[in-house]
Amino acid sequence: MYTYSFEKLEVWIEAKSLAKEIYKLTNNFPKEEKFGLTSQLRRASVSICSNIAEGSARKTNKDKAHFTTIAFSSAVEVLNQLILIYELNFITKDTYLKLRKNIESITNKLNALRNHLINK
Repeated sequence: MYTYSFEKLEVWIEAKSLAKEIYKLTNNFPKEEKFGLTSQLRRASVSICSNIAEGSARKTNKDKAHFTTIAFSSAVEVLNQLILIYELNFITKDTYLKLRKNIESITNKLNALRNHLINK
């Protein structure tokens, strides 16, 4: 089976893992949040790894860098929502800090990838 280039990227692997963690985490959210924070968090987390994958298929480095920027923006959106759900007591401090650390790792790697693409 062919392996696409994005599947080899550490940042994509981490982003995919984050999305799976978010899905598991939001299973425990109040039912009234199904179409609110649950849906928003899931979509934003999936957007990170999806934009990394989509960007890898673009022809120019400028286009690839653009999708890396979109992925970064989605990661910041997830962070914003994590801050909110922590303050609403939907998650523990330990869970919040662990996920925040994951997002920091992902955003650092996205910045490095974007800089590499721009300076290539």
